[in-house]
Amino acid sequence: MKNLSQLLLNFKNNQNFNYDDFYVSKSNYYAFQLIDKWPKWEKNILNIHGEKFSGKTHLSNIFLNKNKGFKINEKEINQETYKKFKLYENIIIDDFDNKCDEKLMYSIFNLVDQSNKYLIINSIHPINEINFNLKDLKSRSKNCLFAKIDNPDDELMFAIILKSFSDRQILIDKKLIDFIIKRIDRSYGKIADFIYKVDELSLKKKKAIDLKIIKQIL
Repeated sequence: MKNLSQLLLNFKNNQNFNYDDFYVSKSNYYAFQLIDKWPKWEKNILNIHGEKFSGKTHLSNIFLNKNKGFKINEKEINQETYKKFKLYENIIIDDFDNKCDEKLMYSIFNLVDQSNKYLIINSIHPINEINFNLKDLKSRSKNCLFAKIDNPDDELMFAIILKSFSDRQILIDKKLIDFIIKRIDRSYGKIADFIYKVDELSLKKKKAIDLKIIKQIL
């Protein structure tokens, strides 16, 4: 487990997905453990699911940094990109929301099984709860490993907030972070929105973040 100056989330557009930047807590431990122990998986397909900003993409990039593979956003999947899947042992589909052709998706599942490849699917909701129209795909989606990233615990929230302010070169008293944790929704999205608003207000007012500003945003 990394210390509180390290964490899995950086809400800036330019992200670094290093192993040492991932903060492990109870919320994400199982998903992290599976990524770390590849290829010793019980099944060849892993679905990492959790709220937006929860670190799914970061985990899959850690995987790619350790193991060669091909990563693609679901919206980019088509017959041409499918050909590339055959060239790699490891495939990662990011931001899956059942928008691509279901027959093509089923072909990807079959390719992984028949060629003994490995597939990581990142999604907000577990894929076995998606209402696929294709019965074979619906059945196949249930036969996967599932790793849920839960809502952040206090330790992880502290790390996220501390690192996010640090990335923006915003100084903040750690007691204020404790104050925030007790009052903010336990949600990665809400934390990201809060950090954005603090950053915006601090730039506008050109002053250090204090309790008054924190209360105003909360």
